Amino acid sequence: MLNQDVIKKIEDFVSVKPRSIQEVANHIGKNWRTADRYIKDIEKDFGTISTRTFREGTRGALKIVYWAGMEKAASSVFQKELEEKIMTGKEKYDFSAFDIFQYVDDKNKSAWVRKGEDEVKLGRLTDFSKLLVKAKKQILFFSGNLSFVNYKTKDVDIFTILDDLVKKGISLKVVCKVDVTGSENVKKLLSLNYKYGKELVEIHHREQPLRATIIDQDLCNLKEVKEPTGREKELKNKTFMFYNLNDKDWTSWMTRIFWKMFSSSIDAKKRLEQMNKLKYVD
Repeated sequence: MLNQDVIKKIEDFVSVKPRSIQEVANHIGKNWRTADRYIKDIEKDFGTISTRTFREGTRGALKIVYWAGMEKAASSVFQKELEEKIMTGKEKYDFSAFDIFQYVDDKNKSAWVRKGEDEVKLGRLTDFSKLLVKAKKQILFFSGNLSFVNYKTKDVDIFTILDDLVKKGISLKVVCKVDVTGSENVKKLLSLNYKYGKELVEIHHREQPLRATIIDQDLCNLKEVKEPTGREKELKNKTFMFYNLNDKDWTSWMTRIFWKMFSSSIDAKKRLEQMNKLKYVD
């Protein structure tokens, strides 16, 4: 049966280097057909791995499984240009999520804009929580320093929702900055692994410009923040923009961008181990 333990075992095995189906089958102790079925399910439902068949149609055909981050994310000129901007950006102001939104067909997107100093007070959490609870298998987070794990109101507590998701066996994977400014947030989210005895939460360190959430490769929610410039006839108030995309092509592209970042960055646990070696003096 394909469960989270088997999925992680296959992902970890393939992430080191490309493998044949038979190698994967031997690694998980299953026959070729079962391993091939598992790989197809992981590729379709999670997007973490991809396959390619060499000498297809011949008796010597060889099917190779490889980590999705190894392939080119872009499938269009527009996506290629956006990918380059995203992969080279470090701060949230280095990239505008609207640059993605503008290319998505109107029937497959929605957005709202609100002005204020605090997104929590603007009613963001109700909408965000409704997105999170839709997850059936996996959520991918592009974050700054994971500050959203502390967001809560009288009616909504994001960390409680994340706790419930992990309890249900839903995988949470994150790319964010792991340093002294947000280390407590990272530890807080990783604590769910210890609580439930599962490695369902994985966090990798990377400074990147996106603030986005991908639910099961079906829906992508992006956030953008514009600060007032102080100049005449320009933005006078802090403005939050939230974009929802349910376009398969664009959510798949965003998923590939995520795995490209995730596979080329360091695990947060290793990063935290090194940070623990820092000695603070008065």
